Amino acid sequence: MITITLEQIITFLLEAPMFGDLDPGQLSEVVHIMQIRRIGSGQPIFREGDPGDAWYVIFEGAADVTKNGDFGPPKVIAEIGPRACFGEMAMLDHSPRSASVVARGETTVFRFPRDAFEVLLAEDNIAAYKLVYQIAKVLTVRARNTTQQLSDALADRGEPHRLRDTSTSLVEGQSLSE
Repeated sequence: MITITLEQIITFLLEAPMFGDLDPGQLSEVVHIMQIRRIGSGQPIFREGDPGDAWYVIFEGAADVTKNGDFGPPKVIAEIGPRACFGEMAMLDHSPRSASVVARGETTVFRFPRDAFEVLLAEDNIAAYKLVYQIAKVLTVRARNTTQQLSDALADRGEPHRLRDTSTSLVEGQSLSE
């Protein structure tokens, strides 16, 4: 078993985009709620529909984000690696997981439990507020990318009109576009 020192954790997280605005002192305030999990190859970190009780950062290894479909096996919708954060929507809306995340090879993750993070927020911890701001920025980028991908798909002349009409309605109804 590999031992990870506090210094290694702090250095790693300071290089992760989600934690870039925190100074080492602020980061150490957040690290004390963090849990280290080692996940075996092919094992789920969490499953679609599970309670959103934590968010994660990949320390070592990689994972596939999968989404269940109506028929057939789940589809891989993203591949994530070291320093990638995921599961952060649960910090904001307490909804069940919208996708599954499965380790691709041996993977080590840092887990930040929602309840402990909410205590930091209730204590007016500046590091927790900075992380919520970073989470909002990450989600905004993802929403913009999704809107662009949907827009590109709708612009494809080969798409059936019904799909285009349904997708356009979805965009307008969910305020995905700016």
